[in-house]
Amino acid sequence: MSVDKLRLGGFDIYGLRDGYFHLDGGAMFGVVPRVLWEKKCPPDSKNRIKLALNSILVRTPEAIVLVETGIGSKVDEKFSDIYCVERRPGLLASLERAGFAAGDIHFVINTHLHFDHCGGNTYRNERGEVVPTFPRARYVIQKGEWESALHPNEREKTSYLAENFLPLEKHGLLDLIDGSKEITPGVEVVVAPGHTARHQGVKVHSGGHTLFYLGDLVPTSAHIGLSYIMSYDLYPLETLETRKRLYEQAIAEDWILAFVHDPVHYFGRVRKKNDKYEFVAFQP
Repeated sequence: MSVDKLRLGGFDIYGLRDGYFHLDGGAMFGVVPRVLWEKKCPPDSKNRIKLALNSILVRTPEAIVLVETGIGSKVDEKFSDIYCVERRPGLLASLERAGFAAGDIHFVINTHLHFDHCGGNTYRNERGEVVPTFPRARYVIQKGEWESALHPNEREKTSYLAENFLPLEKHGLLDLIDGSKEITPGVEVVVAPGHTARHQGVKVHSGGHTLFYLGDLVPTSAHIGLSYIMSYDLYPLETLETRKRLYEQAIAEDWILAFVHDPVHYFGRVRKKNDKYEFVAFQP
């Protein structure tokens, strides 16, 4: 069983899971032939691979920070069928198992606003209104990503669902930032472009140790190889350059990496062997 909790200096970090969904394996691995990627991620009869909806929760002395909120509870039956959504255990149940409630969260960070990363930002209440799930939290989003979500191009418009993010502005909980920035002591958002123009990762550092939440820059441990870039990435060459820069720093400083869509590993590391980057499972 993969590690779902770790101590990073003076911080506690929990791996949480909203559930699972399925996407086309070819789209998830871009130019990499199926004969290679299917060894790591066996597809079903429809060529889909199973992906997790992983979040992390960071508890520091100053704040409780949630990174990503999964698909959430608002999707209808047609949507669930298309993406074969399995919401087990669900983010709020996963949060409760870790000993927290929605009202405990001070900050929610979305790496970007595609539906599988921010769907749990909001929920439909008993009156049918879509309202923020975390009523005391500030939701931290890159300004450029917000603009892309409000005015998506034809390729992205099905990935941006307004009900996942517009209520945040309506309820005064939205924090738009422009560039890398410390959100609370020890927790920093870092612009990591490629998947979208203003995609951001999350860097957590305490006691001389660092964890980096990769988001869709590297969605699973099977995507560590430089050429294993999704067809969903709008700027694949930027993804490539961002990965190389981040990997070198991660190796030099012994970072722990956190994966958003890996169904087995919440955490791991990267190493370089014979000029190739490889995944190393996390060992506490």
